[in-house]
Amino acid sequence: MNGLSDVRLTLHSQELAAGQNHGTREARLRNAPSCLGRWGLFWHRLHSRKALLSLAPEQLRDVGLSREEALEEGLKPFWRL
Repeated sequence: MNGLSDVRLTLHSQELAAGQNHGTREARLRNAPSCLGRWGLFWHRLHSRKALLSLAPEQLRDVGLSREEALEEGLKPFWRL
């Protein structure tokens, strides 16, 4: 036993879950490495959206997107989330 009580373990697991939810939200908003500045983020969005438009139907299925969803995201301007 490492000395953590059940209450502390429960609180720790809740903190981890809250951090994962925040991390998921952050990833959904940015979906880029956190070290990028504004222009790096714009560049990342531009190129990742262009790559999304060129994916084959099998690849889109792998990432869980339909062709319509890929077109909607891929055609967004790079400055929009």
